[in-house]
Amino acid sequence: MINRFVRMTFALVVCSVLGTSVATAQATRTWVSGVGDDANPCSRTAPCKTFAGAISKTAAGGEISVLDPGGYGAVTITKSITLNGNAQHAGILVSGTNGITISGADIVVQLRHLQLNGLGLTTGGTGLVGIRLVAGKALIVDDVFIHGFQTGVQVDAGAASIVNSTITTNSAYGVHALGGTLTVENSTLTNNGVAVQATAPGTVRLSNNGVYNNLTGFGCGGGTLASAGNNRKAGNVGGVVPACVPTAAIVVQ
Repeated sequence: MINRFVRMTFALVVCSVLGTSVATAQATRTWVSGVGDDANPCSRTAPCKTFAGAISKTAAGGEISVLDPGGYGAVTITKSITLNGNAQHAGILVSGTNGITISGADIVVQLRHLQLNGLGLTTGGTGLVGIRLVAGKALIVDDVFIHGFQTGVQVDAGAASIVNSTITTNSAYGVHALGGTLTVENSTLTNNGVAVQATAPGTVRLSNNGVYNNLTGFGCGGGTLASAGNNRKAGNVGGVVPACVPTAAIVVQ
């Protein structure tokens, strides 16, 4: 009788431990919806409400996918992950803070099909930085619309990042490298205070971009501006930041 009781108790403990492990396991793909709830497990049928709510339930290297149009809130990313708007109206609207902050040693982050709004009407808004890379191995920004921030995309140090097919508008700075290397390709920077700035020791590499109607197109900050020579510019007048030409050429291979 005692042995049977011991066996039953052991079985209950094992089931309890396994149940807890399953309940707290992180998924490789999670989902958010405009009508979701962050108390949900972030599954396809029970999505979360915000990126911040879903990120703690998503495994490193996984993906958060957007089910439908909605506002998904600011988020800080400290592990490798993909935020995928899936061609929905996946918005992040902020005031007085960053939209997306990336900070983690050796992490790789992909941001795709998103819209970030910093509540700016002219050149700069109440949002601080749309996408800020503080630390990480790589950042890929693909098909993202960034509007009305103090800075659209900012790289602080260390990591190479690629901004592709992205529009940055109505920000004090469109893209700004304070350190590391920021590569901008196939994108449009328009109606910003300064479209592109490389502040020492940062580097900005430019290829096949449109830089139009900013107060200053290319700002001098002591860093390196490198161009493949196939960027287009027009109407960049009226800025107080000294304009400069690229200080280095990209070797096209």
